Amino acid sequence: MEQRVEKVQLGDIQAFTWIIRHFQRPIYLYCYYLLGNREEAEDAAQEIFIRALERVGQYSAKVSFSAWLYTIARNHCLDRIKQRNKGFRLLSIYRSHQQQAECAEGSRYTEVVHELLEKLSMEERQILLLRALEEHSFEEIGTIMDLKPGAVRKKYERLRKKLGRRQNSGGMIAHEPR
Repeated sequence: MEQRVEKVQLGDIQAFTWIIRHFQRPIYLYCYYLLGNREEAEDAAQEIFIRALERVGQYSAKVSFSAWLYTIARNHCLDRIKQRNKGFRLLSIYRSHQQQAECAEGSRYTEVVHELLEKLSMEERQILLLRALEEHSFEEIGTIMDLKPGAVRKKYERLRKKLGRRQNSGGMIAHEPR
């Protein structure tokens, strides 16, 4: 990965194509679960990759490229959320699009996931997505969210317990990444 990033930093824009293909789906999903809207997540992902290309010269290998890219994604999504009406619920748009956008087979699972996510704070949602779904280390999550790795670990443990209590009511438990 670092070699491809170095090529981009040296002006090889084609090398950035591989980076986009590698991160496109994970970044889209991260944005989707934070923003709760398919179209908004697609737009956000495109804007994130544009910002990353514009700022790739600022990247240094002090942190992983993945953590650096997710930091851009997090900040971009938080900016979008701040622009929304203060009283707006984060994932409410999803419900209006759910019937149109999803096949019936996977909709119950997706509905449960979104119900759980709605009950979490923005910080909890981000930690869950970055750790359980994207399998980032606590150190990387700390870098992305500007928190100490120990604080991230503790918040994640509390979050797992919180989700574990919801399992009996049809929810899910966040799994521990390998």
